[in-house]
Amino acid sequence: MSQVVVITGASSGFGNMSAKALAKAGHIVYAGMRDPSPNNESVKDIESFVEKEMVDMRPVTLNVVSEESLTAGIDKVLKEAGKIDVLIHNAGHMSFGPSEAFTAEQLMSEYDVNCVGTQRLNRIVLPHMRRFGKGLLVWVGSSSTRGGVPPYLGPYFAAKAAMDALAVCYAGELSLWGIESSIIVPGAYSKGTGHFAHAAMPDDQAVNAEYEEGAYKGYRQRILDGHVRVEPEDSDPQDVARAIVDVVDKPYGKRPFRVHVGTEADRNHLVNPVADFAREQTIKDMGLENLLAVKGT
Repeated sequence: MSQVVVITGASSGFGNMSAKALAKAGHIVYAGMRDPSPNNESVKDIESFVEKEMVDMRPVTLNVVSEESLTAGIDKVLKEAGKIDVLIHNAGHMSFGPSEAFTAEQLMSEYDVNCVGTQRLNRIVLPHMRRFGKGLLVWVGSSSTRGGVPPYLGPYFAAKAAMDALAVCYAGELSLWGIESSIIVPGAYSKGTGHFAHAAMPDDQAVNAEYEEGAYKGYRQRILDGHVRVEPEDSDPQDVARAIVDVVDKPYGKRPFRVHVGTEADRNHLVNPVADFAREQTIKDMGLENLLAVKGT
């Protein structure tokens, strides 16, 4: 059944792949991006895709660090579609370099894009979902939150871990409203997404140079090479898009709480089940087991 889907960060990477896959699956997809102006190459790509595939995919301004942008974008969606069935938190930005060399302002920026932006959007969309009595939140997380955690990605990892914690808490706070939650956990895809190519670099060049020319000389490249070394040869970021489509297409009340995709390298899929089991058992011990299932199922 066709659903109205809003996804952030749809101009590239997992977001773009997922938006297109969802549209091909028959959904009405609002592809959120910071700048959906007509001359934007991402918009031209979407227009070409829509014409070729004859699907319903519409660019919409959704800058996750701007409440004004998000409010206007969601208003547009609601005026056109009348509802939002699925909200996908995908927008994110990676950083790469020694953690100490990132300024406090840069760390705050990573949190703003990767975590706080989800809160801004939730506060705009959830009132509509609650009134509707049904909905689905999909959080595109990171295998970095638990499991193997290589160095030089500290600010990004910290922000993604914060988002994961927020997603877990929201799940229990939304189930009685009839709103489901699913966390997609992609592995570290070194190719096909542009994550590493577009990663933020440290602003404190002096500290960065101390690492680059000191004890960690050569380690920037060694870490990058290490990511490629442990990544399976058949690694395909499209698997993330396929996993998101699969979650959206599952029957109401049957969506999985967490889905791992390509996490073999850092073994996150071995660690998360323990944390999720602990969460379930604690909630049951507290006598709150009804929060583990969405209302009406």
